[in-house]
Amino acid sequence: MPNLKVKQTRSTIGSKQNQRETMRTLGLRKIGDVVVKEDRPEIRGMVNAVRHLVTVEEVD
Repeated sequence: MPNLKVKQTRSTIGSKQNQRETMRTLGLRKIGDVVVKEDRPEIRGMVNAVRHLVTVEEVD
């Protein structure tokens, strides 16, 4: 099953509380942090909620 490589590219300062919580749930704390998550609808929804703060790539 493919995975998603999610990298934080922008700060959460000034973001809404739910967006900051979503970033923490994804495991992102600082700019430049990278996590690899399983490609599931729940993860895609979280990434979509913070799409202006992250970049996403599909990896195998």
